[in-house]
Amino acid sequence: MIEELLPRSVVVVEALGDDALGDGPLYPEEEAVIVRAVAKRRREFTAVRACARHAMEKLGVPPQPILPGERGAPLWPDGLVGSMTHCEGYCAAALVRAGDLASLGIDAEPHDQLPDGVLEAVALPAEQTRLRGLARSHPSIHWDRVLFSAKESVYKAWFPLTGKWLDFLEADIEITPGAAADMPGAFRARLLVPGPMVDGRRIEAFDGRWTVRQGLAATAVVVPHS
Repeated sequence: MIEELLPRSVVVVEALGDDALGDGPLYPEEEAVIVRAVAKRRREFTAVRACARHAMEKLGVPPQPILPGERGAPLWPDGLVGSMTHCEGYCAAALVRAGDLASLGIDAEPHDQLPDGVLEAVALPAEQTRLRGLARSHPSIHWDRVLFSAKESVYKAWFPLTGKWLDFLEADIEITPGAAADMPGAFRARLLVPGPMVDGRRIEAFDGRWTVRQGLAATAVVVPHS
């Protein structure tokens, strides 16, 4: 699902249903991170790292521990950039060589309406207006959830480049539907704060794609080199 949203240079490994429950082995360093975690957190932590290690193998990189760094962002081996996501019954990891992309972010969410009050907390007034228009023209899509997922992907691509927090309201996202019901759509996130420098060029917007499938809303953002 997420693989179709990303360039071919990116290796994506996904697990759905029972395969996403996660009961595989962890490295001792990883065990230490979740020694007091509840069972659900442990399953998610384990499953998404199994996906990531499989992606490493596909890139010819020996599997190794993936520890959370600042704000929980995964610490990837030198020469790789990537992103991970998990929600109920699904997890995925996307990895690419650092020479191919400057950064990327992925996210998956249940495709249903956001809880009351969440949209107002994460969406700018202009975004809420655009979502109402999309809901009138494409009522089968939970656009609030697609927007939320897009903001998560934007943040995951932003943080490795800046090491700084990006608030939900510091990126103005405009979503474009797919050309057909079964085709991915696109979105552009205009940064409302100074963007990161990539190869000597300041990034003012992130571009991404989205899809809805199998009860999930998924998004992905890539930041190319200049």
